[in-house]
Formats: sequence, C-alpha cells, structure tokens
Amino acid sequence: MHAFRPLLRKSLFNLFAATLATGALVAPCAANAEALLLIEADSGKVLQAENATIPWYPASVTKIMTAYVTLKAVKDGKITLDTLLTVSPTAASQSPSKMGLRPGTQLTVDNALKMMMVKSANDMAVVLAEGVGGSVDGFSDMMNDTAKKLGMTQTNYVNPNGLPADGHVTSARDLGILARSFLRDLPEYEYFVHIPAIRFGKRVTGNFNKLIGRYPGADGFKTGFICASGYNLVASATRNGRRLIAVVLGASSGTARAVKAAQLLERGFSQDGLSWLRPSLGTVENLVPVDASPPNLREEMCGGHRKRPASDDDDALIATNGSGGGSGALTGGAAPVTFFTAGLQPPLMKASELMASAPAAAEPVVVYTGPTRSGAALVAAVAADTDQQATPKARGKKSRVAKKPDAGSDAKTAAAKPAAAKPDGKPDATAKGDAKPAASKHAAAKPDGAAKPADKPAASGDQAAKPAKPKAATKPAPKPAPNNS
Repeated sequence: MHAFRPLLRKSLFNLFAATLATGALVAPCAANAEALLLIEADSGKVLQAENATIPWYPASVTKIMTAYVTLKAVKDGKITLDTLLTVSPTAASQSPSKMGLRPGTQLTVDNALKMMMVKSANDMAVVLAEGVGGSVDGFSDMMNDTAKKLGMTQTNYVNPNGLPADGHVTSARDLGILARSFLRDLPEYEYFVHIPAIRFGKRVTGNFNKLIGRYPGADGFKTGFICASGYNLVASATRNGRRLIAVVLGASSGTARAVKAAQLLERGFSQDGLSWLRPSLGTVENLVPVDASPPNLREEMCGGHRKRPASDDDDALIATNGSGGGSGALTGGAAPVTFFTAGLQPPLMKASELMASAPAAAEPVVVYTGPTRSGAALVAAVAADTDQQATPKARGKKSRVAKKPDAGSDAKTAAAKPAAAKPDGKPDATAKGDAKPAASKHAAAKPDGAAKPADKPAASGDQAAKPAKPKAATKPAPKPAPNNS
C-alpha cells in the first residue's frame, strides 16, 4: 500500500491541476454566492479556497487598508498616534455606522482608529483619510498605491470606509494578502484589530467580529456589510504558535459569517490524518485572479423578504440544525464541526452555539475626544463626552416642537429632508446608509439624508403623534443611537 501512495498522490494532484485549469474550482456559485479562503499567516500557504479570486464588494473590510495606510504613516514618522485630527463637514455627513461627532470636533489618531475598527465608524474613516491624505480622493490614491505594492491585483479603492461606489472592489485573495501584510509589517499596532469593545462616554460598543471573545485564540480582524456584498469577515486566530487567517465574503448574516470563519479556522488547526491526500494549493499570492464582475447580493440581503433592515452589526442567529447553520455549502454534507470552549477543554460546542454564547468578559477600551489625556484629565474628558451625549436629547424635544429633525444628527437640517428620499431608492440604503456616492466631492450632498435612516421615520412619527401622545413621542429618539452616534 505504501508503495502506491506516491503514485496516488501524484494522480490526485494531476486531477486537481486539470480541474483548476478548467476553472471548475473557482467559478462563482450562482445559487449561493460566497467566497471562502483559509491561509497560514506566516507562510501564506492556502489551506482552503472557494471563489477566492472572484471580485467582490469589500464593504467595511476596506477599513483594514485604511488602518494599514494610517499606521504605516505613524510608523514612518509622518504623524503620531497623538496627532489631533478635526472632524470635517464631509466626515460628519457620512452614513451610519458612525460616531456622530459634530464638525470641528477634534480627536487623536489613536482614538479615531479604535472607533473605526470596533464600531466600524464611517465618519472616523474619513477623518483619518483627510488627516493622512489631505482628502478622501488623495487618501484613496494612497490606498491604491499600497494595494499595488502588496500585490493586491484585484483591488481598487474609491473611499476609505467601503460605502457603495462604482469600481470599489477586492477579492478574498487580496484580503488574505492584506491581512498577512498587516501582521507582518505592523506587529506593534496589531492590538487595533482585536479590541473587544470601546466605551465612548456612557455608550459601550462591542466588536462586530463575533469570534473575538468566543472562538479560542481569535485575535483579529474586521467585519463588513453592504447589501450588494452580503456579510463579510476577515478573521485571524492563533493556536500553539500557529496563526491562520480566514476570509468569508457573502454570508447571509452576521452570525453566519462568524460561524463559517470558525469552521474554516477549526479545520485548519485540526489537520486530519488525510491531509497528505490533498494537493497543495500553493500560496495566496499565486492564486489566479478571475476576470468577472462582482456578484450583487442586494435582493438576497436587503429584499422585501427581510423583516428588518440588514446592517453590519446584525445579530440574527442562523438555524442551529446540527450543521452550524447552513454549513453544508462549506462542509459538503460532512459531520458538523464542534469546538472546545475556553482553554480548549470539554465540553464540545457546535459552531452556532459558540457564536451565540456570551463573549468572554473584557473591559471596554475608553475612547474620547480631544488631545491625549491620562489620570484625572482623562476622567474629565470622558465626563465631558457623556454630558455632550446627553445634550441632544433635550434639544431633540425642542426640535420636534419646531418640526425639525433630531438635533442629535450630524447632518445639516436644511439638507436632511430633501436628501432623505434619495438613499431610500439607492442600493443598500438600509445597510447603514450604504447609498453614499463614489466621489468624495459629493459626499456632503447625498449622505446627509442617509445619515440617520432610522431617525427620519421616527422623527416624523413623533411629530404626528405629539398632540395625542406627547410622552410616547420621546421614546423612539434614543433607539438609533448605537448605530448613528
């Protein structure tokens, strides 16, 4: 038997190579568009790939490159983490998710990065872009230059946050290359990609990456979502000194992408005894790009069948039917993957159960506006931000009497109402204001109305209800706060 093993291995390799040459393994799945990739962080070796070189809309995983370019500027001494940046009207007008800071507000590069990476704040991405590149367009050029240098041949950036724009594309292959480059080139700043939660004033926001604090060894990276892309996730984990990177594009929910990433990582760490039968897929850089248009998943993700608007922080649980919630596409009908809980000790858990469990307790990282502070000055800064957050509520009551939009919004009230109708008809309007136009020059025009998609109906409803139920009118206003401010 052992004498035939080399011959069998060679035959399987030749069969795989012939299949790869015909494109059978890289053709996009029309019925269930999804791209998957698993690689070793150190070597770049590909452990699993499915549609990995199909162009895809990156959504907020774009912010990995925004962080990379910014932190490279810090490492090169062009700026520091303490450098103060100013929120411009363009940044303030970005669609949610965002921090909702008003134009003129100042904060450090350090705090802007933390807000962007944990809350996926679109306004903070623009603050960083303008601070580092002078403008959104200038920073986008820097992003594209960096992508070329890293070998990301399928990527083109139009903005720093991933909101919908013509020509804003990437692939699972390129995202794997970017994640590897981040870990290799910026190890001293790696903590930015695995912060479990942030506290801004009185608000605490957990990382949208559900693997953080749940999957043993999870230590990065970033989530993303727009209607056209589906739910995206770049994730990394380390076990026994070995680090793997998983990329999932086009999942059906926030939980589904986390489950699929966990399944990929677990199989990579397990390395069953039949691994010698699998021919090498080479390195991520050697994966051959496919010349095609990105799949548009708008109808599947944001069609009328959804009971509520989809968003990057969607926590809809997938069916726990023993397969990890739709893992059949990933496993090919194989037995469900199970996981050890904390400390890699029994009992075993299914992937969906693991992602549905509460994350490990972790103290949120405090973020704040203004210059770098510590001690009593930091306490005062946090208190000031807390007071500032409370102010819009009181003003909101007055604004409703005057029939104006919620004053807590960063959008200009004069432009908010006429602009509101535009994003509703644009692609991904329900997905955190995805209708942002491509060119930064127009950023202040359209997103104003989209900045608070949930706020506008609430505000108009409050106005209509006020004569009959003045108390009920005050309830809807605070609800959108976690997403819009």
